[in-house]
Amino acid sequence: MTIVIAVAAGGGAGCLARGADDAAIGNLPLKHVADVPLPGRTSRFDYESYDPGRHLLFIAHLGDSEVVVFDTLASRVVARIPGISSVHGVLVVPELSRVYASATGTNEVVAIDENGLKIIARVPAGVYPDGMAYAPAMRRLYVSDETGGTETVIDVPGDRPVATIPLGGKVGNSQYDPVSQHIFVNVQSRRQLVEIDPASNTVVARTDLPGAKGNHGLLIVPESRLALIACEDNDRLLVLDMRTMKVVSAFDTGGDPDVLAFDPALRTAFVAGEAGVVSMFSVDASRVSKIGDGHVGPNAHVVGVDEATHRSYFPLKDVDGHPVLRIMAPR
Repeated sequence: MTIVIAVAAGGGAGCLARGADDAAIGNLPLKHVADVPLPGRTSRFDYESYDPGRHLLFIAHLGDSEVVVFDTLASRVVARIPGISSVHGVLVVPELSRVYASATGTNEVVAIDENGLKIIARVPAGVYPDGMAYAPAMRRLYVSDETGGTETVIDVPGDRPVATIPLGGKVGNSQYDPVSQHIFVNVQSRRQLVEIDPASNTVVARTDLPGAKGNHGLLIVPESRLALIACEDNDRLLVLDMRTMKVVSAFDTGGDPDVLAFDPALRTAFVAGEAGVVSMFSVDASRVSKIGDGHVGPNAHVVGVDEATHRSYFPLKDVDGHPVLRIMAPR
């Protein structure tokens, strides 16, 4: 059955929410809210990042080399920021009114002013810059140089690189841990999680990850002292206890797990995969349990969550010949 919902779209155009005709959400506690058309070609999307204060979702449209800005209150696209070659990572830092995007086509990080939604700086960033994390105390951005095997450190006020940290292998995602105030980085080819001290820009620990193959995605849940690590080469989610730095459990996921997101109020983690299957997990004070798996949409490997509304957002490159933003909500 197809459900049609009227939603405001960019430029005042109407938007058809087709219903999840191509979704089979299985035992996931989700319902389909809308499909909002996205601009551009039916080409690959990558990371997204949300500013809850401004209700703006920044989406990396990798295949079109631009960042798409979506207003979650108005349910419409409000800006397109072009000229970011093969954009992969995107990270909003609300306290600075800045958005950072990694341009792998030109091996640089692009700084965007969140007020004017314009590019204001370009900074060299290793080889194949991808995921990013921000250390607020030091006001530094940490960039995963995936094929370069390093972490580039960028001084944010000055928009300049200040350090290159060798990691010794193919680099996955980077995340900031507010408890230790350290940066954690997946090193996929070594099956390790590396810990960096931003005060010295040095590697202070390397943790082996038994059972990992292609540990790329990373999510830190600081209040539970847990790190969730998505392994794209064996379709597994590892749970690392950050107090002992030991893997304490592992779960199967959908094919090629990539991006993770967390709803802190509902204590729910999302793992989105290249196969279009989303796996959901309950995260309590000390343990993780699986909720289920479901096919959310074609190539639904990117997910972002609004913790106020609990809606989840999945940019899909091709639904009936058009890119859309699929919006889901708890049921």
